[in-house]
Amino acid sequence: MRLLIVEDDERIASYLKKGLREEGFTIDHASNGEEGLDYAISGDYTAVIMEVALPVMDGITVIQQMNSFGVLTPTLFLSSRNSVQDRVKGLQAGADDYLIKPFAFSELIARIRAVIRRSKPIEEKSVLKLDTLTVDLARRKVMREEDFIELQPREFELLVFLMQNVGRVVSKTMIMESVWNYNFDPHTNVVESRICRLRDKLDRDYHRKYITTIRGVGYKMI
Repeated sequence: MRLLIVEDDERIASYLKKGLREEGFTIDHASNGEEGLDYAISGDYTAVIMEVALPVMDGITVIQQMNSFGVLTPTLFLSSRNSVQDRVKGLQAGADDYLIKPFAFSELIARIRAVIRRSKPIEEKSVLKLDTLTVDLARRKVMREEDFIELQPREFELLVFLMQNVGRVVSKTMIMESVWNYNFDPHTNVVESRICRLRDKLDRDYHRKYITTIRGVGYKMI
């Protein structure tokens, strides 16, 4: 997946480029709004990560110009402006999300993946498969071998998220952002409890275990 970073602070830009490349993204970088607009309208990007307060052309104007050119690439604003009014202005201009600096890199990744996922068609695939595990998205039906696995709605969404990230470690923050659609509370154990229930239904009676815990990091579907 190819991302465009529009950020004039070279220190922050370098940090973003390094971290996002390590996550497997291909990165282009523009250091001002005008350059960022040129990249956005001429390139095929999965998402744009853009500072609001940019030289030459600010981020609000950039996204408005993108829209006028018919460029609907999902965009996440970064800004140190943290008032409700600033956030509302950014979202009303057309941004898909707004993240306040300073931010945790894990939260940035979670938000990027969330805006990318929301921008995709509802179902790119109607069925997800992993070995003997089958998840029918349209009928919300889960089968393991010949057995029907009955899941609660949130457990089903959690399984779908894990299946969409097979082989990748996902943190509790990413799960909360993607499955529960709200920011991570470090004091809640809701993720652990739902993972435990899902694992009990999915893995308990089978030799192969699909869900593994990466201690101190998160979970992985294997």
